[in-house]
Amino acid sequence: MNRSLLRSAAVLALAALALTGCSSPSAAPTPEETSASEGSPLSGDLTVYAAASLKGAFDEIGAAFSDENPDVTFSAVYDGSSTLVAQLQEGAPGDVFASADEANMDKLADLAIDPTLFASNTLVIAVPAGNPGGVESLADLADVTTVLCAPEVPCGAASTTLLSNAGVTVEPASLEQNVTAVLTKVAAGEADAGLVYATDVIGRDDVEVIVPDGADDVVNHYPIAALDGAPNSDAAEAFVAFVLSDAGQKILADYGFGAP
Repeated sequence: MNRSLLRSAAVLALAALALTGCSSPSAAPTPEETSASEGSPLSGDLTVYAAASLKGAFDEIGAAFSDENPDVTFSAVYDGSSTLVAQLQEGAPGDVFASADEANMDKLADLAIDPTLFASNTLVIAVPAGNPGGVESLADLADVTTVLCAPEVPCGAASTTLLSNAGVTVEPASLEQNVTAVLTKVAAGEADAGLVYATDVIGRDDVEVIVPDGADDVVNHYPIAALDGAPNSDAAEAFVAFVLSDAGQKILADYGFGAP
């Protein structure tokens, strides 16, 4: 009887082993599943309001940010900082504001969350290719057709300071609302010269550049902030962090921006 019971137990044990061997092991996650499980939790639209001088750098930063957060749709509005401030104060639905100076960020003190400096920039004299006006210095801007940014725009405020420091008085042919408009007129030959940011002329062959004396003494520091009441506050905070990260700073440096 005992031997019979032992045989039965042995048979049952072998059957259990056979069933275990036939069962399928838990499938290892695929690379796609692993990526999805470890992917960014961010999603939705992200709208960044940024100074016109940041367009090239922020387009690239936005693309890099979207690569890391594929469910976030990045878009940017570029214009003079003072124009962007007015739009945001009137209720434009922005998530992040990046200004070309601290003064315009200060105007959004009730909306900007912990503004942080992230870049710097200086001015140069831009002239059309061939320099038809024969411009060599700031003093020459008083004698040729010159376009400048409007005084309320960061590049305009910096231009006013730079010219004042040099003791030069200029009657501009026009006052533009952003630095891109100044450069466009110069490149088209509609003006003999204009004051623009050093970053704006990198890689251009339709303009020539003169670095004026005293440019290093007039530095624009750029702040960035997520906005209170942002439609996509999580993505806004993440984007600001990305701009401040090594990856974001490298892109800015590649476009000629200085350290904050």
